[in-house]
Amino acid sequence: MLYYIFFKDTKNGQELYQLMKENGIKCTIAPTPKTEDHCCGISILYYNIEDRELIEKLILENKIEILKFYEKEKDINPDRMRFC
Repeated sequence: MLYYIFFKDTKNGQELYQLMKENGIKCTIAPTPKTEDHCCGISILYYNIEDRELIEKLILENKIEILKFYEKEKDINPDRMRFC
């Protein structure tokens, strides 16, 4: 599974990303999946569902606005970008 957090603006995304890194949560700023294009264009991809409780705590304590949490099955094509 892939675990995303969507935002209405990049400011909140950047702020939460910094807090997650400072708290040892493995995460990446990623483009929003094409199926969910109603947000600002960036999202945070985090890798461990067990981190969600701490992430929710950081969001509440720091008054960060998010649109939603989103889970998606991995559908990465291993042959993508292969040319031979």
